[in-house]
Amino acid sequence: MRWSKYFLYTLKETPKEAEIISHIYLIRAGFIRKLASGIYNYMPIFLRTLKKLEKIIREELDKKGAIELLMPVVLPAELWKESGRWYKYGKELWRIKDRKDAEFALGPTHEEIITHIVRTEVSSYRDLPLNLYQIQTKVRDEIRPRFGLMRAREFIMKDGYSFHSSWESLNETYNDMYEAYSNIFKRCGLYFKVVEADTGNIGGSDSHEFMVLADTGEDKIANCKSCDYAANVEKAYTKFNEVIVEDKKPLELIETPDKKSIDELEEFLNLPPEKFMKAFLVEDEEGILYMFLIRGDYEINEAKINNIIGKPWKMATFEALKEANIIEGYAGPIGANLDKVKIFVDYSVRTIVDGITGANKQNYHYKGFYWDRDLPENIEWVNIHVVKPADKCPICGGELEIIRGIEVGHIFKLGTKYSESMKAYYKDKDGKEKPFIMGCYGIGVTRVIQAAIEQNHDENGIIWTKELAPFLIDLILLDLKDEETRNFADNLYKELTDKGFEVIYDDRDARAGFKFKDADLIGFPIHIIIGKKNLKQGLIEIKNRQTQERVKVKVEDFWKALEDILQNIR
Repeated sequence: MRWSKYFLYTLKETPKEAEIISHIYLIRAGFIRKLASGIYNYMPIFLRTLKKLEKIIREELDKKGAIELLMPVVLPAELWKESGRWYKYGKELWRIKDRKDAEFALGPTHEEIITHIVRTEVSSYRDLPLNLYQIQTKVRDEIRPRFGLMRAREFIMKDGYSFHSSWESLNETYNDMYEAYSNIFKRCGLYFKVVEADTGNIGGSDSHEFMVLADTGEDKIANCKSCDYAANVEKAYTKFNEVIVEDKKPLELIETPDKKSIDELEEFLNLPPEKFMKAFLVEDEEGILYMFLIRGDYEINEAKINNIIGKPWKMATFEALKEANIIEGYAGPIGANLDKVKIFVDYSVRTIVDGITGANKQNYHYKGFYWDRDLPENIEWVNIHVVKPADKCPICGGELEIIRGIEVGHIFKLGTKYSESMKAYYKDKDGKEKPFIMGCYGIGVTRVIQAAIEQNHDENGIIWTKELAPFLIDLILLDLKDEETRNFADNLYKELTDKGFEVIYDDRDARAGFKFKDADLIGFPIHIIIGKKNLKQGLIEIKNRQTQERVKVKVEDFWKALEDILQNIR
């Protein structure tokens, strides 16, 4: 491709809307152009990288027996109402009506649609397992689109769904997808971790996220320094060594005037936060009251609260607290009407000795709290804390660190969540109807491309790997008006393309420095520089963009030198 005939324009200035380096480079290097908030045009050079990534995805999925199809973007509301998600998904679901007032959604994900397809086409266990996927545009009305393609309102996603007659079969496919995803991201040259994750509004049981490690990542990961344990902080928990004291002090009511927060109590009582037990009080849409208890130096993980309650909730009202004999700011389990509140206690509370808890009396707390003596019997122990650096790994007891990552893939064991709600059944070998057991597997395709840039760049621009580079080689012609130099470059361009190399031929009438900067900014892995001065000495210059190493080789040694460089780039 001759650059002079190609549709590719770079920018010198940093765009105002771009906050992180990958977003800056995507715009400056001519890969994307903003159309509206969170909506982008994918320019020709971006499309080349996109097609390469899609090819990698298809190759790895096809090896595992997955079958590609394509579903619509406009989805009828009836199917979403069947699953119940029409009412639960939230404002991110882009709802529209046609001219007949029929309700539709712009697809953020396709569990309902694929379940409908399979329940219509498949009726026997003999047709299972089945693993289907698509690469399709998705739409989510994000409240705050940002970071370019990282959190866009329209994006491209690979989503896949498997159907099974047993959990053993689902586990096999789940492991296949785990391996396929790992291979995909390895081929992309990404440094990533696979972490345990929360299932969120997709639902299901087990799930794993594939995280590209980057300081700008929106997700926090709890990573063990001593073993392979890693989990999204929404899922992660720490190991607590419970403490039981034989010689316990008696409970003592102490006055704490207008001291409601942990910070205020710390200062007033001159005690560290781990001595306190604090309460988080909410009620669900049916008016059921919940009390979540946690050690004072930990924060409540709301994703875990969502999973426990399983329905929409809000902070507890004054009326609900009054009925349960609970005083806000001085709340605790002692003295509460236990018939009116469900109590869940974080495992961190098992370490509190001679602690402080609310007395459910205005301006008063209890001193001398011991979890094994003073907690009521009808409680449930849970992990609802947000892990902190230096917490203990739940697997090996090693030290946890908090690192950041960009979620690029997510796999779920859905179970029968959608098949039961949508009455998607097959007949087993005995002729009995059973719901399909399902899995779900997603890759944020456009996000992967930006994550690759976030992880592979320098101060000059993008550093592409061979697998994702829009063009492998940038053939840079200097001294455009020198006929001998131009003819040599033209012939080399033809030879390179005839040998199957993907080449962009920079034949623009522009300064050498301008061409060099564009080559670095866009990030082509190999730069071949043809100039009159070098040619007179029988030399060609080759630059490895990944290492910044430049070598001059004799014309007759060019092909061997190029082969050597290719073997040494990712």
